[in-house]
Amino acid sequence: MASMNKVILIGNVGNDPEVRYLDGGSVVAKFSVATNERYTTRTGEQVDQTEWFRVEVWNDQAKTIEKYVRKGNQIYVEGRLKTETYTDRDGKERFSLTVRATTFQFLGSARQDGADGGGESYAESAAPAPRQQAAPQPAPARQAQPQPAPQPAPARQAAPAARKPEPVPDDMNNAGDDDLPF
Repeated sequence: MASMNKVILIGNVGNDPEVRYLDGGSVVAKFSVATNERYTTRTGEQVDQTEWFRVEVWNDQAKTIEKYVRKGNQIYVEGRLKTETYTDRDGKERFSLTVRATTFQFLGSARQDGADGGGESYAESAAPAPRQQAAPQPAPARQAQPQPAPQPAPARQAAPAARKPEPVPDDMNNAGDDDLPF
């Protein structure tokens, strides 16, 4: 059976990225992303709920993050969840989740320092992707509505043959409609 570990976040960067250059030549950038959800309780009260995610980006992507990402920027991140185990000061074993980003895209308008903050997309291959207009938006919830009956597909016309047709065997020339298997 196939399995999948994929996370998609659209939110605001919570801190300037912390970038480390490792001895082996690797680079890692770590930052947090906050997502917000607004909902109404049964009593009619509007509630804003914020979830925080730790995000890490590696190598050339980390250098791009270091150069362009600042606290408050809006960002689209795709990646996978990674569980980390560590021992706290009291000697207790703890677990934390990190999103290891494979793709990200800057969202929003131009930043104050003049750099373009909108639309650049970066994948794990480290080559910038073509400029995109916007990140995918979640589909709005729809109320149940009757669906129209499916329309029959229009009949396809055969394209003209580019080569001569094969000759039909003699036993097929005399076949009546009753002999067809369909």
